[in-house]
Amino acid sequence: MSNSAHLTEAVYDQIADALEQEGCIILPNFLPDDMTQQLHQHISSLPDNQFKTAGIGRNDDRQLKQQVRNDQTSWLSNDSLAEQGYLAVMEECRTQLNRRLFLGLFDYEAHFAHYAEGSYYQRHIDAFRGQSNRLVTTVFYLNPDWTDDNGGELLIYSPNNDDVIHRVLPRFGTMVIFLSDRFPHEVLAAKQDRYSIAGWFRSNNSNSLIVDPIN
Repeated sequence: MSNSAHLTEAVYDQIADALEQEGCIILPNFLPDDMTQQLHQHISSLPDNQFKTAGIGRNDDRQLKQQVRNDQTSWLSNDSLAEQGYLAVMEECRTQLNRRLFLGLFDYEAHFAHYAEGSYYQRHIDAFRGQSNRLVTTVFYLNPDWTDDNGGELLIYSPNNDDVIHRVLPRFGTMVIFLSDRFPHEVLAAKQDRYSIAGWFRSNNSNSLIVDPIN
């Protein structure tokens, strides 16, 4: 089973064009099936104590607000072949997007997300203009045989009003990529366990007081 994959130039062009023109793209079957299966098997095998209750904010500003979100997360590292393979793909994607769009993407961070039955994440935005180093958000879904009745949709709202412009079922192998500071979004409650990898391409906000990246 492969632990790495390479996207085609056409896919990189498709992502870059969509981010430049609309700011968002949804890609079914983003990775080869064997690699997606490997990631699913890996996340399913992680012990419960490796997942932590997700919070709002980062570092000293981090707060647990279960009325806003009640999912659990586990940050990716290079400790397993499955994680190494995924992070390698996203590193190449970072390089290719910089080449096409000159975004200044500095690195990529990601965590596994587990939404137990009934878990949700209310409407929010991943970055505020001028206040965050998260530039591009990615969400990759690891849910085989997911049906419409299982719920757990990702709702992506218009930047200008309350209209839902995308309603994405968390189906196996689907990747969603969007500009972090443009699109409010939320995760509706699922009727069974729901798994994904949430990630962010980031700029470098290092200065004399802070060294980036910070997890």
